[in-house]
Amino acid sequence: MDAAEAASGGQGLGERRLDRLLEAGRTLVSELDLDAVLNRLLEAARDLTGARYAALGILDGRRAGLERFLYLGIDERTRRVIGNLPRGRGVLGLLIEDPAPLRLSRVGDHPRSFGFPHGHPPMDTFLGVPIMIRGEAFGNIYLTEKDDGEFDESDEQAAVILAEWASIAIENARLYTTARERRGELERAVRGLEATTEIARAIGGETDLDRVLETVAKRGRALVEARAVIVLLEDRGDLEVVITAGDLERDVVGERVAMDSPWGRVCRDGLPERIAAAGARIAFDPAELGSRAESALLVPLTFRGQGLGLIVAFDRLRDGPEFDAEDERLLIAFAASAATAVATAQTVAEDRVRFSIDASERERSTWARELHDETLQGLGALRVTLSAALKGGGERLENAVEVAIDQLADEIANLRSLITELRPVALDELGLEAALASLVEHSAATSGLEIEADIDLRYGAERTKRLDPEIESSVYRILQETLTNISKHSRAERVDLEITEDAERLRLRIRDDGVGFDPSRPSEGFGLRGMRERALLVDGTIGVRSSPGSGTEITVEIPTELRARSRFSRAAGNY
Repeated sequence: MDAAEAASGGQGLGERRLDRLLEAGRTLVSELDLDAVLNRLLEAARDLTGARYAALGILDGRRAGLERFLYLGIDERTRRVIGNLPRGRGVLGLLIEDPAPLRLSRVGDHPRSFGFPHGHPPMDTFLGVPIMIRGEAFGNIYLTEKDDGEFDESDEQAAVILAEWASIAIENARLYTTARERRGELERAVRGLEATTEIARAIGGETDLDRVLETVAKRGRALVEARAVIVLLEDRGDLEVVITAGDLERDVVGERVAMDSPWGRVCRDGLPERIAAAGARIAFDPAELGSRAESALLVPLTFRGQGLGLIVAFDRLRDGPEFDAEDERLLIAFAASAATAVATAQTVAEDRVRFSIDASERERSTWARELHDETLQGLGALRVTLSAALKGGGERLENAVEVAIDQLADEIANLRSLITELRPVALDELGLEAALASLVEHSAATSGLEIEADIDLRYGAERTKRLDPEIESSVYRILQETLTNISKHSRAERVDLEITEDAERLRLRIRDDGVGFDPSRPSEGFGLRGMRERALLVDGTIGVRSSPGSGTEITVEIPTELRARSRFSRAAGNY
């Protein structure tokens, strides 16, 4: 018989009690919090039967004893005197073994009664009713000490109906709790997927290490709902804090942790660790890194079996502060993608440094050749001329001085040209647009090329400050290298040049009518490698279109602002 049938067909239940029973049922089944259902059940059971004391015993997993015991009617002081709560022996055990209603006029007279502990209130009358959910025992309602005598059949019937209502309400509450937990798990799984997708985007399209690290810290913190997250990377045998996110007491970026510390072992061994007592378990006080944490989750950043660093999360904000196994699983999956992104960005940064060093070495070699083959040889010849003239004297000396003056003029011009190669004075004195125009004019005069130039950097006039010197220098050098290559190798007669600028990028398009070449097999002498390296160092790109006999078109795009670079990536700009 379910609750509705019992309520409609119950005999011996007065109209008033029946109304109270229906109201209690509606109240129970409308409640979705399990603890609230159980507390309201005890109140309703005591109210409907007139019992002084009400209790609910919830069975353990084996249904052989009580896992939880709730009570109503005993104050906390008496509860402390009684001591341990019942575990389901004696008369209570009888209801566990045989889940059927049980009424006793004197519970102490029953053969299974063990009596009561010292300080326990006297209890004689007893009514016990099982709660069955889908045919299985969930627990029992225990009622004692009815106000006006013994429990009767109507009390038992009311308790049975209430137990039926309770079984429905408990099942609803458990289903709701399960659904809510699953929803929470699904939401966390979605957040994990979003975070992993964010890192995947960083892997596919982002090569700036600082931006990758910022994404790792912020998304990792959101993923496990941590109060704070720090990211440490291996550097010269130690771990260094490279970025933080969240609430830390102080800025700890740049602080170092020894690799032989417990944190270092997590990185080296590649095994995550969840810490409940952050300062004790890992023998390292997080306060040293600006976080007075109660718990921590350490997950290694591992790429191809090599430890790159650590993600450390402090104190879960919701349902915390401790992290659980699901947090660990999510952060491990996240760290796998993060490690790939970090390794990729580090590789790009290292390539930038290598390209910069290579370019610098080639330029130094060029300057050395120029000084040795031109300037040094010319000055040596001048010295020989003047030495010989000193010995001859007279008219010979006068002629030698005139020749020396001409040679000095040539060498001064050569040195000026070399100085311009090192750092064009026009860039500093006139600005980028005027320097480019001067370069084009000089190239046309010295090479014999017909150069049609359209240089429009009017957007730059709206700026409050000039472009970064590295950007200006790279644009100048790329154009200089391109014009030099056309003059030396293309056999061209005409060059069309267009240089424009908008809010985000500078664009160069250089087209010649020369012999062209096969871009899939460029020679190093053609200078393409150096131009690509210069563009890469300022986050730019170069495109080349050419074929034998049809000339060449080179397009260059360079951002008007350099990306911020960390200690790990900015080294490329130091050469």
